[in-house]
Amino acid sequence: MKITAIRPYAVWVGIRNQLVVKVETDEGVFGWGESGLSGREKAVVGAIEHYTQFLIGRDPFKIGALWQEMYRSQYFEGGRVLTAAISAIDIALHDIKGKALGVPVYELLGGRQRDRIPTFATTFGEPGEEMIDQARMLVEHGWTAMRLSPSGHEHKDLYEPREHIAKTAKWMAKAREALGDEVVLGIDYHHRLSVAEAASFCQKMPKGTLDFIEEPIRDESPSAYEALRRMTDIPFAIGEEFSSKWQFLPFIERDIHQFNRIDICNVGGLTEAMKVAGWSEAHYVDMMPHNPLGPICTAASVHFCAAVANFSWLECRASPAETHLGFDNSEFFPVQPKLEKACYVVSDAPGLGIEVNEDLIAKQSFKFWEAPHLFRRDGSYTNW
Repeated sequence: MKITAIRPYAVWVGIRNQLVVKVETDEGVFGWGESGLSGREKAVVGAIEHYTQFLIGRDPFKIGALWQEMYRSQYFEGGRVLTAAISAIDIALHDIKGKALGVPVYELLGGRQRDRIPTFATTFGEPGEEMIDQARMLVEHGWTAMRLSPSGHEHKDLYEPREHIAKTAKWMAKAREALGDEVVLGIDYHHRLSVAEAASFCQKMPKGTLDFIEEPIRDESPSAYEALRRMTDIPFAIGEEFSSKWQFLPFIERDIHQFNRIDICNVGGLTEAMKVAGWSEAHYVDMMPHNPLGPICTAASVHFCAAVANFSWLECRASPAETHLGFDNSEFFPVQPKLEKACYVVSDAPGLGIEVNEDLIAKQSFKFWEAPHLFRRDGSYTNW
């Protein structure tokens, strides 16, 4: 079997693009992958075109060797653009191999350890009664773990952390009181805070309010996270921005965090994700995959979650609280992972177990999507 074509499609699905990639072979078996670098799809497509030049004619079963060749075949190795491209191709190669062998992808990863994949959902409303009502609705639909919304969405592009952290902390405490102690509650700050701001937020809440805080500060400096760790005992859920096992290294080895928000579509695909999972298991860090994309990402994440021992929850963006996102469009993806209450059922179909309407996505024209460029009242730009 030989690779004959690699076809990237940047498709507008719901509220933004999904970059899905098809790898074809001379035996008619093909696989689908997805890249996770949202808002920079054209850069990733360019990287995929470079890799295609030497991947045509190669054996798609040699997944590990092809991963190493893609990563090491340039002087400037790594980086989010390149690993996002490698991720999509790597996932598609697993899909091909599973289909060719007639087994689900999880069998290629060591076999299934669980039949259902618990998820966490996210509220969308501003901190307040609406947020708590959405959380109650999620509990009614079966969710026992959820991520609550931080304040600061009132103005599209203006963000002042100090104006919002006190309000948000107050409503986190109210949510805990309203929902009880059995529901797992977290918050995603999307790396918008400084160390001092994050510490101030954590210290404003009663002990035991949150079970995790996600991405409170940027990831570039492990020592900054260590400083924040000394000021709070709330578990950290971080890593969705990491693009290799080497970026995870200091956080795992220095016991900085408790949940790995690994993104299979950015970190280097299933090949790299499994290495991070084993390393994390040795340090009692649970995998909590980032899953903000489409059904291909979800399917790959489900197989990953089924195959690893150290797993907590998979992110779900298809809950009743986020129907406006539209990432799971069934016209584009007629066969995809389905939720049963708050869990994805692990499919036993060969490969990833998904189907893509290629004729329809091929007709879509690319639309530029740009993440908000947040600024502060003094005119300076800040993190989105």
